[in-house]
Amino acid sequence: MGFLQLLVVAVLASEHRVAGAAEVFGNSSEGLIEFSVGKFRYFELNRPFPEEAILHDISSNVTFLIFQIHSQYQNTTVSFSPTLLSNSSETGTASGLVFILRPEQSTCTWYLGTSGIQPVQNMAILLSYSERDPVPGGCNLEFDLDIDPNIYLEYNFFETTIKFAPANLGYARGVDPPPCDAGTDQDSRWRLQYDVYQYFLPENDLTEEMLLKHLQRMVSVPQVKASALKVVTLTANDKTSVSFSSLPGQGVIYNVIVWDPFLNTSAAYIPAHTYACSFEAGEGSCASLGRVSSKVFFTLFALLGFFICFFGHRFWKTELFFIGFIIMGFFFYILITRLTPIKYDGNLKIFHDDGVFWVTFSCIAILIPVVFMGCLRILNILTCGVIGSYSVVLAIDSYWSTSLSYITLNVLKRALNKDFHRAFTNVPFQTNDFIILAVWGMLAVSGITLQIRRERGRPFFPPHPYKLWKQERERRVTNILDPSYHIPPLRERLYGRLTQIKGLFQKEQPAGERTPLLL
Repeated sequence: MGFLQLLVVAVLASEHRVAGAAEVFGNSSEGLIEFSVGKFRYFELNRPFPEEAILHDISSNVTFLIFQIHSQYQNTTVSFSPTLLSNSSETGTASGLVFILRPEQSTCTWYLGTSGIQPVQNMAILLSYSERDPVPGGCNLEFDLDIDPNIYLEYNFFETTIKFAPANLGYARGVDPPPCDAGTDQDSRWRLQYDVYQYFLPENDLTEEMLLKHLQRMVSVPQVKASALKVVTLTANDKTSVSFSSLPGQGVIYNVIVWDPFLNTSAAYIPAHTYACSFEAGEGSCASLGRVSSKVFFTLFALLGFFICFFGHRFWKTELFFIGFIIMGFFFYILITRLTPIKYDGNLKIFHDDGVFWVTFSCIAILIPVVFMGCLRILNILTCGVIGSYSVVLAIDSYWSTSLSYITLNVLKRALNKDFHRAFTNVPFQTNDFIILAVWGMLAVSGITLQIRRERGRPFFPPHPYKLWKQERERRVTNILDPSYHIPPLRERLYGRLTQIKGLFQKEQPAGERTPLLL
């Protein structure tokens, strides 16, 4: 039995393995929770609070420790003491503390717990830093903790915003920390820089196991730099707040690395994650983002778009209805959302200015028709193929999330939200996106090719309705053998019809003159 138990543990560890970090599995019900520096630990927290955690044998060259604990959506609490105080504890799905070590200190204790009814599966780790490393959140003036390494995250339909406290320079054990606002020269914390990173989880995967597995890549400085996308670098003069476009149903992890360019040392904050939706809400939760009405609408819209993609140029009036519906729907959606209380659920810095963005957007929208002005039939067929096939992409998105839908959604967000210009609009582009992009391209190319071949040798466009009416009128005038030639003009027909209607309201007149019978 002992061999089988060891084999099971080995298999579990292999499923969660991360380079350079071993993992320990346990349950808080066993009593004291022991940690090791740099090793991930999985465990379950149950009520009541608290459970004691401990770290032994801290190296003498370690100046401070950062402990962090993560869960998918249920809150957990980490505290310096069994008594919960606002300035000595942190609660959330990604929370942690900084332990500033005293001289000769080799043991550290703290407390963990949850206030939820259900047990919470957690992953936690301790990271150690030296006196040369900057201290994340060491110059906190906004949040409750004296030293706060946490990243605070807020989201709505339009944007997700992260905030964090400024860092301080590193210092040795038993030494007072450098002052935060004594000066702004290169010997102060104003020399520090902050690199903001973004990491996308696999699309359409909301499992707890997947989140905790990928969080391991966003904890330490080397792993963050190797795995995530650096979005922006902030200086000490910038506001420690960054906004991103919200991606409902898409798991995203954010982290910040503070870098000391003078000593070339770095430290990582505690990563925060979001799905831009709620796991506990009913309607509109992460598990049921797409409404039935939306799916029905986009399915019908896709069927019409599929028809336009392959036959739009020949069925001219249907195409006009389709394109006009898109334009007017886009316009009225913006108008209604901006002017009524009804609400619906490119990272170049130059485009953060609304004027530059909308002028560029309008120029691109006008440039394409101008380029194809000499071959309007080709332009119309291209429009049918691209827009018609894209409606199929939108229908797929209502069932199976894809980043391609944000081509139009981000433009809508920019028009509806006045603060969206500050948001970074990165989106994941993974395997399913490549598949849907290939489907979009295949439909567009097929529809364009088919229409070009079918329209070869035919008139460029159907004749204008006014021209058709004028030709028909001239034909009736010149061709007396045509039965329609003997049809009275429209004015006489209307007058005759009005006369008949007027006669319905008049009294009946005598049929003829009546005289006495002559004898």
